[in-house]
Amino acid sequence: MDREFTVSLPLSYSKNKDRKYPLLLLLDGEYLLDAYDGALAYGNYWDDLPEVIIVAVNQNSGQQKERNADSVMDEEGLPTESGAAFFDFIGTELLPAVEKKYRLSPFRIIGGHDVTAGFLNLFLYKENPLFNAYICFSPEFGEQMMERIPVMLQTTKKPIFYYLASGDGDLKKNLASMRTLDQNIKTILHPNVYYEYDEFKGASHYSLVLYGIPNSLYHIFGQYQPISTAEFQEKIVKMEKGYVDYLVKKYEIIEKSYGMKMPIRLGDFKAIEAAIIKNNAFEEFEKLAGLAKKSYPKSMLSQYEMGMFYEKTGDTKKAAKAYQNAYLMDEIGDLTKDMMLEKADELKKGGSK
Repeated sequence: MDREFTVSLPLSYSKNKDRKYPLLLLLDGEYLLDAYDGALAYGNYWDDLPEVIIVAVNQNSGQQKERNADSVMDEEGLPTESGAAFFDFIGTELLPAVEKKYRLSPFRIIGGHDVTAGFLNLFLYKENPLFNAYICFSPEFGEQMMERIPVMLQTTKKPIFYYLASGDGDLKKNLASMRTLDQNIKTILHPNVYYEYDEFKGASHYSLVLYGIPNSLYHIFGQYQPISTAEFQEKIVKMEKGYVDYLVKKYEIIEKSYGMKMPIRLGDFKAIEAAIIKNNAFEEFEKLAGLAKKSYPKSMLSQYEMGMFYEKTGDTKKAAKAYQNAYLMDEIGDLTKDMMLEKADELKKGGSK
């Protein structure tokens, strides 16, 4: 049969020819696409969420029967008949076609609602699952799935993000199944599994989706986000040392988890700089300068950090020289040529100790 699906490309897709993007495959795409598109656009505007390529599969076309037929499972919770055909379509036709046409990173997400949310768990059963993240809004499970899913999560060899959402006004059968699954998943405590279950107060079977969309994205892309005030105050500033190493590791995790290599945000450099100053760990400025040179080689950031290193360790002559060198390079963020000259002149006059 012919399948209808919609592809939503990020705004930067045509401008950045070398960049690759995570994939979000939405079942029930005819009503989930717009909501996810809006949430991702808003989150990306504030640099909380990455840009994502969305492929939304239309399973309704005005008929409830189509999505049910796509999700047929046997008594053991395995795809059968039309469900098996749809399962194969996603893995052998749709994904290869999308990968061939669009620039995708290795990170793939799949999401659905009720019957399709239950069905998408079947991709976990593969030895090497096709997807890295699973979003399940009020899933309808086949028998044994509440026991099988935790087993699959427990044996995963790669990081898996799993998001489950319900509401206290949800369908009673679905709510009971999710609570059982939640308890079973919590017993595995696997280091490769990033799991979250939300049960929204006052939410119905349909409204829980709007509650869950932002939560699912922030759960899956939690490690992508820039250093927050909470992260700074509760983690970084409490460390005795290793602030620059923390920053390096943060971006290594982003690359490993999402298949995206991205430059270190200027705001994250400033956060580490603030932690170094607050804890008088001034020797780390030299290491931060080396990292800045790799991340922004044409900007004045590296020389500025070297100036801070010399200034805070008492070598005002070398500090002034570093700020003068910074003046010759490109401005970045709130670092300006005038600022560099002022700092150099102040040190020459003995205005800084």
